[in-house]
Amino acid sequence: MSIGVHGVSKSFGTFQALENVSLDIPHGTLLALLGPSGSGKTTLLRIIAGLEGPDAGRIEEDGQDITNRHARQREVGFVFQHYALFRHMSVFENIAFGMRVRKAPAAEITSRVEELLHLVRLDGLGARKPAQLSGGQRQRVALARALAIRPRILLLDEPFGALDAKVRVELRQWLRRLHDEIGMTSIFVTHDQEEAFELADEVVVMNHGRIEQRGKPDEVFDKPATPFVMDFLGNVNLFHGRVENGRAFWHGVPIDYPDYPHAQSRPARVYLRPHELDIARTGTAAPGGLGGALAAAAQSLPATVVRLTRTGAMTRITCQTGDASHELHVDLPSAVAREIAFQPGDSVAITPRHVRVFLPDPEYVI
Repeated sequence: MSIGVHGVSKSFGTFQALENVSLDIPHGTLLALLGPSGSGKTTLLRIIAGLEGPDAGRIEEDGQDITNRHARQREVGFVFQHYALFRHMSVFENIAFGMRVRKAPAAEITSRVEELLHLVRLDGLGARKPAQLSGGQRQRVALARALAIRPRILLLDEPFGALDAKVRVELRQWLRRLHDEIGMTSIFVTHDQEEAFELADEVVVMNHGRIEQRGKPDEVFDKPATPFVMDFLGNVNLFHGRVENGRAFWHGVPIDYPDYPHAQSRPARVYLRPHELDIARTGTAAPGGLGGALAAAAQSLPATVVRLTRTGAMTRITCQTGDASHELHVDLPSAVAREIAFQPGDSVAITPRHVRVFLPDPEYVI
């Protein structure tokens, strides 16, 4: 089933949760709604499910307007962040609940529940209560319950948010495989960039009730459409500079920027991702080559190493620029960092391999 969201707006009192949101989701797509708290992603999910009504706009399933259709009349399965299982019921009865409400025959219920217990890898646990299961198992029960009514759309609201990191990784890999098996149109809400990029076919980045960007994970990460998307997707170094005559300048270092060929100088924001920076002690060659689809650095920036912080496979090198006004973060594989053996106080040269430049107003007129 395809989903169409057309001009949807929603307010709660004076808070504008969604503002004129439109989105088409083709059949079989696994789509991530990604954004910070308050960006409107859960509100949008609940409106698609029929748990909230829009103030304006409409929702369509396969081209049919279902805006005023009650949630029970929509072919939707909903998985909540905190499982929402009935504690007094067994795993079997939790999964069977929706089918019993719809007065399905007992034999059909038994067959379907056993099928789903096998699908979610919980064979033999139907008699247990939710309290006797791990968090990951409870979430799989919640997913099985959502699937029991044979929905045509699966909606998941931060389904792994209550789990520890290792279980989250295991469950999202399992969910991706499950989606590939059943081919259902699925939408999940998350604020976790890694989760969205690993699971989704497409990512929709939301902010303040609007869609900032939509695209495949690689496209959204490599070609952020707005400063918000650039800043939200991982750690970045932000500098305020200027653009003129086809070049941008950060700390006086010129960067090719052909998107602005005009002589009039304009302020700009320069973004550099820590893992896209080369670093070398002053007077030595930096590893890696220059390049980048959006801009290429012409020169290096002198700096001083302040501290090194290892976070597993990566080591973050915090540096200070010459005027001591900014700290600049460089990420290196820990094995490389150990080999180079930087120390606080080392003088270094930092060379961007890829730079993103944003003007305050993209719709500028010269």
